[in-house]
Amino acid sequence: MTNMSDSAGRMSRRAFVAGLPLFLAACQTSGGGNSLGVAVSEPVGTVYASGYGPIASEPWPIAAIDTKRVDPRYLRQRVPNITGEKPGVIVVDTANKFLYLTEKGGTAMRYGVGVGREGFAWSGRAVIDRKQEWPKWHPPKEMMERDPEAAKWPEGMPGGITNPLGPRALYLAQNGKDTYFRIHGTTQPRSIGQAMSSGCIRLFNQDIIDLYNRVPIGTEVVVSQSGVA
Repeated sequence: MTNMSDSAGRMSRRAFVAGLPLFLAACQTSGGGNSLGVAVSEPVGTVYASGYGPIASEPWPIAAIDTKRVDPRYLRQRVPNITGEKPGVIVVDTANKFLYLTEKGGTAMRYGVGVGREGFAWSGRAVIDRKQEWPKWHPPKEMMERDPEAAKWPEGMPGGITNPLGPRALYLAQNGKDTYFRIHGTTQPRSIGQAMSSGCIRLFNQDIIDLYNRVPIGTEVVVSQSGVA
């Protein structure tokens, strides 16, 4: 992590990011592939507010997000890469509720996230060792003990529109072992930018599909509880 001598630089970067104009740009939810650090042409500050429409091409229809009711900070947008990581790395900033996918050229795609209790339980470096469309959800034992709805699924809840993991999930492993840390969609879009009672790292369903399509298995993931900016 940075030392005290970096504080002024961090403040100036934060001010720069906060002051960037929000240019609207069209974007398909599949997104352009930057998993290998490919340079992009969109300017820093581009906000993909039009990428939150309904999706009818999935096994279950995905509802649109009313972006007028979302804090603009948590909409998908291209920002300067302030993480210090090389291109092609996912950085999860649980303190500030952001997820960055670093890109070549000094930029990053930033997504707003919601963080549950499990999301604050782990930090460090891992890799994506599995990707799943419409994943099955296995509620933790502790959740089944306190939540009658979760207790209905001791063998796991099949994928579907009411599944808490949403339409996609990225599974993280460290040294070949499951961290039980997931990056996934949500049935509660209002939770983005918030700390909730359960779950790991959740994105808008449109955003988890976009991220899922950009990153391959083996992508490095850095989870920071203290923030990156």
